[in-house]
Amino acid sequence: MLADRDRLHIAIQKSGRLSDLSRGLLKDAGLRIQEGKNALTARVENFAADLMFVRDDDIPTFVADGACEFGIVGGNVLDEFTLGAGGGGFETVAKLGFGRCSLRIAAPEATPYQGPRSLAGARIATSYPNIVRRFLADAGVEATVVTMNGAVELAPRLQIAGFICDLVSTGATLEANGLRAVETVLDSEAVLIRTTRPIAPAQADLGERLLSRIEGVLATRDSKYIMMNAPGEALKRITAILPGAEAPTIVPLHGRPGHFAVHAVCQESVFWETLQKLKDAGASAILVVPIEKMML
Repeated sequence: MLADRDRLHIAIQKSGRLSDLSRGLLKDAGLRIQEGKNALTARVENFAADLMFVRDDDIPTFVADGACEFGIVGGNVLDEFTLGAGGGGFETVAKLGFGRCSLRIAAPEATPYQGPRSLAGARIATSYPNIVRRFLADAGVEATVVTMNGAVELAPRLQIAGFICDLVSTGATLEANGLRAVETVLDSEAVLIRTTRPIAPAQADLGERLLSRIEGVLATRDSKYIMMNAPGEALKRITAILPGAEAPTIVPLHGRPGHFAVHAVCQESVFWETLQKLKDAGASAILVVPIEKMML
């Protein structure tokens, strides 16, 4: 068995949607995770790493203290921790593109709202007091922040506060409680963080390999490989149309003087409208295929 300092330790949320998405990302990066029932840790079979399953608001602490070299956590949780603890001990190395949500101010349907000034002197219930205080300070508004650890949407009904600030995805919970979102405080998504504390050389090497894999997964999510044939006089028009492509590969077609094969990795979605534009510009035999793996 390898020594602890020869393995990476990755903290992810114990349960919930972000936990499932984090596992999915690591599996897409080629990590085979041993599944255990109600386990607090899981070993990776084919990579020198262990997963630690913890509460989401504990993940920044684990990484900042060096108990884990990496962590996957919501940007909202990270901001709240940083504002409360003063930051330090970790760095954000990648935005992961999943777990998107918004932290929003919400008010009862009958409460008028004309911008942040409407919050002056009000009570705002939230599980993110540090983020809300920053928002109020930036807006130059004084209000009372009431910290709640759950059921924030009940605060106006119970007359604990006149406004709330909570995470919103679909808005269904707000609507069910007679509330409406009136102000966006923070847009959030999951991020990958890395400890800034000194780690063993073996762990540093493993960390770079893990980052390379994750960056490859993220690069392929919306990317497509597109191939087509085109006459030489159409190449300039075609390369200008390719969405998000850099330096396409252009090679002469055997037996067809003046005609070329164009291959490119497109970093954006390729829609039917784009294919029609390419055809109108002179392209033919257009083929778009997904990219399974990419090493940057």
